[in-house]
Amino acid sequence: MNVRSICLAILFCSDRTGYDIRKFSTEGNFSFFIDASYGSIYPALNKMEAEGLVTGRHVSEEGKPARKVYSITDAGRDVFFQELLQPHRPDIFKSEFLLISIFARLVGPDAIEAAIERQLAHLHEELDVITSCNDSELEDRPQDGKYALTEEDKKAADWARNYGLYCVQASIDYLRMHGSALVEIARNGQLSQPEAKLRAINS
Repeated sequence: MNVRSICLAILFCSDRTGYDIRKFSTEGNFSFFIDASYGSIYPALNKMEAEGLVTGRHVSEEGKPARKVYSITDAGRDVFFQELLQPHRPDIFKSEFLLISIFARLVGPDAIEAAIERQLAHLHEELDVITSCNDSELEDRPQDGKYALTEEDKKAADWARNYGLYCVQASIDYLRMHGSALVEIARNGQLSQPEAKLRAINS
């Protein structure tokens, strides 16, 4: 899946402007799934419009610049369904915190304690963001027809949200239970200040 996939997912729920799509894919409920930068959204929309996967219409509002509103087409829905059926790629996990962790004895216990506290703060922020997610984007789907939002759709969204909460909470729990062990490793193997400076000069 790619930027096209997330654009089609958002438009599957409701007609949106390019600004809306950009906001939902980088800040809203859809920001957890695909890495979509601000600069990649509009080129993807233009390409999909040329391919007939979406349509765009200009909507005028009194006293405001005209907005271009995008809608998904039947061809776009077919492409989106096919993309959902493809084997998904592994989740991407990268962590500067873990890089610091494996060099714990070089930075010392104080720096490790500070890094753990920063990591916990980041994780709690992420937990708050996931917790605040709601079904607002889903609820904009048509109220009738085969694409209408159902209770099962809401349950699926809750399942996905709970999965994310579980993953983040597990990281918090691990740091709470085992963070002191990393501090102790840093303390036991800590280089003396003169030795640390000498290593830095020679590296």
